[in-house]
Amino acid sequence: MKALKYLLVFTIPLTVYVSFTSTGWITFLPLIYVFGIVPLSDMFLKVNAENFDKEQEEIEKNNKLYSYILYLTLPVQVGFLIWFLFVINETASTIDLIGRISAMGIMCGVIGINVGHELGHRNNRFEELLGEILLMTSLETHFLPYHNAGHHFNVATLEDAATARKNEPLYIFWIRSQFMSYIQAWKLENKRMTTSERSWFHHQNRMLIYTICHALLVGAIFFFFGVITTLYFLAAAIFGILLLETVNYIEHYGLLRDKNKFGRYERVKHTHSWNSNHVIGKLVLFNLSRHSDHHYNGSKHYQILKSLPESPQMPTGYPGMMLLSLIPPIWFKVMNKKLQEI
Repeated sequence: MKALKYLLVFTIPLTVYVSFTSTGWITFLPLIYVFGIVPLSDMFLKVNAENFDKEQEEIEKNNKLYSYILYLTLPVQVGFLIWFLFVINETASTIDLIGRISAMGIMCGVIGINVGHELGHRNNRFEELLGEILLMTSLETHFLPYHNAGHHFNVATLEDAATARKNEPLYIFWIRSQFMSYIQAWKLENKRMTTSERSWFHHQNRMLIYTICHALLVGAIFFFFGVITTLYFLAAAIFGILLLETVNYIEHYGLLRDKNKFGRYERVKHTHSWNSNHVIGKLVLFNLSRHSDHHYNGSKHYQILKSLPESPQMPTGYPGMMLLSLIPPIWFKVMNKKLQEI
């Protein structure tokens, strides 16, 4: 069955299991896997730009197994987070600490935030709630109101916090995107409350509820595990957030929409997001790398996202591009040249 290939994402918890039960350099196995083995594999495997035909697309669209795989990530993510709190509380070695925090951080970024993003686009409350819980494991629930009502509306414009400007270093983008998107999320929710004639201090203000839930989660960790373990959790959550922001950076770097004669931006097209059809990275991230089609139709489920020839293509998969972005001079040299070719 075609859906089963997406079970590849669970190789990441497998490496995290090894990290949590081992010592020394092997605690960095998740980092080695995601940013070593995966990008190297993508370099040697043929890219896959194939799409379903209309008949097959309709079949796969209605195949619930794709959603069940997403649902399965929730108990895995929450279970590993609870295990992490116990394991890290008993970890003494500095090397083991860093390795296990980075391992949990990868879980937060790849499963917590990425799957939370996919479920947050669904149009039913049950799946949206699952997405909120996953995002809360990285303290990143503000992502949903900003991403859906802000990023998708303003993508590839200077008004969008999550669109990287040409020649903007990744490390500046991290700060700008995270803090601006948080502020914008509050503004969007406050505007929604005002439109519905409600006070900002209302239980339907998602940012208010998310803030309370974050405080309760951090407070519970502090109460049961103490201040040091709480700091380790915050470090893992920040690691996951930085993975998210790095993905945001590579997805739209330097791409801007034109304005028409009335001063309005053109409609979002497949040319306004960078795409990648590299096989392993695509499967592990639930087709996130087919990002152009995602922005063209945000409600489209991950399994039926298309690769179209007009979409600008990354030279490698997401993990490889994320590594490249860490070295701004090389990134600019490669990607600015790609921008000129569009």
